[in-house]
Amino acid sequence: MLNRHARGFFTGLFSPMARFLLRVGVSPDAVTVVGTVGVVVGALTLYPMGQLWWGSLVITVFALSDVLDGIMARERGRSGPWGNFLDSTLDRIADGAIFGGVAIWFFTGGANRATAIAALACLVLGMVVSYARAKAESLGFYANVGIAERAERLISVLLVTGLTGLGLPPVVLLVTLAVLSLATAVTVVQRMAAVRQQALAAVDGGKPA
Repeated sequence: MLNRHARGFFTGLFSPMARFLLRVGVSPDAVTVVGTVGVVVGALTLYPMGQLWWGSLVITVFALSDVLDGIMARERGRSGPWGNFLDSTLDRIADGAIFGGVAIWFFTGGANRATAIAALACLVLGMVVSYARAKAESLGFYANVGIAERAERLISVLLVTGLTGLGLPPVVLLVTLAVLSLATAVTVVQRMAAVRQQALAAVDGGKPA
């Protein structure tokens, strides 16, 4: 939901930078890779050190490459299957690093096993959400539905994790991750229901009158 509403704003904001990078010879794929590397390094270095605020800040900066590379691809008129595949694959790596980094800290120095487990639940369920959409599309259906898509999940975890690093009580992060994991589980069910409805409609439509 948030993806669609924010797209116009970020397109206007980052279009000048996208055009500049294209002019100097930077490719959208390079931006995608650099952004993912930055997110992974920030998440798996700063979070496990307990630097939750700085980790969230660094991750947010590099995560914006996910918007920038898409604008660059559209400007070049080459938003094709390879770019979509690369972007989607590296998004999964970035998401795993973010939630994994949070889990590592709370399993170790953060000493809050419940928060760590909630982070892992978000990680696993988030991967299922992405897989459900990809599998549905490979079968000719759509599953771009749900109350907790990627943008909502990332904004929630980065914001609250960062504020926790500034002194927000850790229980707020625990509650946020628990609610997020529940919302993500609901999204999985919503996507399964959407595909089931389409599959049944396709079967009924194929029956002889």
